[in-house]
Amino acid sequence: MARIIDLTLSLENGLPGVSVEPARTLEKDGWNATTLCLYSHCGTHMDAPIHFGISDQTIDQIPLDRCMGPAWVVDLTGIRSRALIRAADLGHVADGIREDDGLLLRTGWSRRVHEPSYRDELPRVSLELAEWCVDRRIRVLGVEPPSIADVNNLEELTAVHRVLLLAGVIIVEGLANLDQIRRDLVTLMVFPLKVAGGDGAPVRAFALED
Repeated sequence: MARIIDLTLSLENGLPGVSVEPARTLEKDGWNATTLCLYSHCGTHMDAPIHFGISDQTIDQIPLDRCMGPAWVVDLTGIRSRALIRAADLGHVADGIREDDGLLLRTGWSRRVHEPSYRDELPRVSLELAEWCVDRRIRVLGVEPPSIADVNNLEELTAVHRVLLLAGVIIVEGLANLDQIRRDLVTLMVFPLKVAGGDGAPVRAFALED
């Protein structure tokens, strides 16, 4: 039986872009319900091409078969703040990657989710690595920080996203629990909320280990 590893941050108050408020209570109304207010790129989420004006494709138009499949895990634990991740950092995993495989970058960054450094000091995907992923026709690129590139550098942020999204690479940001994966190769599932016309949406991400 496959082992399931949940790779998703919980949507809860205190997570940037998330507000969860009581709407009904059992005592007053007879049932419990909440009102959710979610930024489209909060928590563990997927970007759509329209996010950077690459095309008109929105999050609800991304084919579900693109959201699941094999993915390789690269251990970059201990990476320094603001480091640029390059193709050479992939090590032996680079030799095993095939067309339509996914790539997950394990940095341990999800442990900083409630710290300012989570957003402002994140390790970034270099433009060189983004182009490498495109050349090898990677299907999904997943990272633990809230972005693949420096959110405080619009030029870098735009360039890296555009290279990947133009080539149809699915970007998943804000992953968690990658340290619980024991194998180099897993089956990755990343299913976004079906938001009509959405530029992005939270996903439920998990990995299966055979």
